[in-house]
Amino acid sequence: MNRVIIVDDEPWAIKGIRNAFDWAKYGFEITGQFTSVHKAFDFICEYSPDLVFTDIRMPEISGLELMKKTKEKGLDVEFVVVSGFAEFAYAQEALRYGALDYCLKPLDIEMADPLIEKLALHFSSKRNLKNNQILEALTSADKSELNRLTRLFDQSTDCYFRVYIMYSKGEKKHDPDISAFNFTPTLTVNLGSRKTLYILKSDNRTDLGVRFDAAVFNDLDIKAIGISSISNHNEHMAKLIKEADIAASTVFLKVTDGIFEYEQKLNLVKPYIDGICSIIQEKKFEDMDDIMDGLMHFFHHNHLGMGEVVYLWNQVVSSLVGSYYEELQDMELDFLNYSELKERFETFESLCSFLYDILTYIKLLNYQSANEGDKNSYFAQMVKYIDTNFQSELYLKDLSVKFLINQVYCCQLFKKNLGKTFSEYVTDLRIKKACELLKHTELSIDEIAAKVGYMDYYYFNKVFKKHSGITPTKFRKS
Repeated sequence: MNRVIIVDDEPWAIKGIRNAFDWAKYGFEITGQFTSVHKAFDFICEYSPDLVFTDIRMPEISGLELMKKTKEKGLDVEFVVVSGFAEFAYAQEALRYGALDYCLKPLDIEMADPLIEKLALHFSSKRNLKNNQILEALTSADKSELNRLTRLFDQSTDCYFRVYIMYSKGEKKHDPDISAFNFTPTLTVNLGSRKTLYILKSDNRTDLGVRFDAAVFNDLDIKAIGISSISNHNEHMAKLIKEADIAASTVFLKVTDGIFEYEQKLNLVKPYIDGICSIIQEKKFEDMDDIMDGLMHFFHHNHLGMGEVVYLWNQVVSSLVGSYYEELQDMELDFLNYSELKERFETFESLCSFLYDILTYIKLLNYQSANEGDKNSYFAQMVKYIDTNFQSELYLKDLSVKFLINQVYCCQLFKKNLGKTFSEYVTDLRIKKACELLKHTELSIDEIAAKVGYMDYYYFNKVFKKHSGITPTKFRKS
């Protein structure tokens, strides 16, 4: 919520401003009201509210002087000036000092909604810009920009850090209400319309222990919370963010919501994966059904997470390409990280199904007897569908069912006909559209990410930089 204080030497004017707006609806909360400008200034210096509504003519200090003193302190506080004087010189001077608006009192009730909407949009854009800057700084090796944006790491030599990442089920209208949880974040960063990052900092390691009551999931719109390990080195921040994100991604494997701590269990999954690779390398396809049928049960029974899914995928891909390069060279068998796997497959079940189809294809190699013309026609329809729906969630498994083409053969058709994989084709469409929106609109980067199919700004930022060589923020500036 954006914190607001009201400053006016006349109590009736303060009451009028309080009653003029539906504050909560637009994400605002009144945290103070003052008839004394001196007390208001002391409050501003101590608590740094987001927005101040102030009168101009007051007996102690004018509203313009209050603005000037606040700016001289270097505080990031915005102002709206409300005055009983309609003189242009007052409005001009208020705007010169950086006021967001200049209103006459008593406030016109018909102008209240347009004004509060304008203020909400301003703070949303401001918050998104700062969020994006902080996120880029957090994952950068150079912490100088981060120190400019936040005091998180000031005097943090003996401090401990832990990262929480929360996934919401639906699109967030405002910041999630975390009052039900037993932690107070030092820094909160929105990573997308359904994803929030919290960084906790404490002098005492035990203060960062997990103390969640799972019952809160019944009341809040939360799908998953991922929790990193604990570190007393602020240069490990990028690693902690990745750990928390991997932990939260455990919902990829599960149908239930939950709280997941980061834990590596590669020692448990390695023998099982070695068995799959042995089938591939030694062509023991008679054992394939049993080991693949038990794959999902094995992961669930051992409470394995996204780190083990990545290990499974990359090890099996390595074995497949090493043993059947010629047969599989046109398929999407690339090494992928956890974000790329979630982008490509809707669930862990979908990933297992794809691997099973690959193994079945190698075993049978007979599906190409179908009519080539029909498959090309269906493929053309599929590409046309992707071209017009690239901003939606797209999974090759669903498309292969919709357009009656085996998903393994789909991979070959993309490479053969378009010279790129399915994922590369969809990513190219999305990033091309994102570049157009960055150039020609005033939409925030979060909004652009959502419009081209990425609800997770953190992941969109990485994909854009990988594709274009620079971040979306730098692309827009250039």
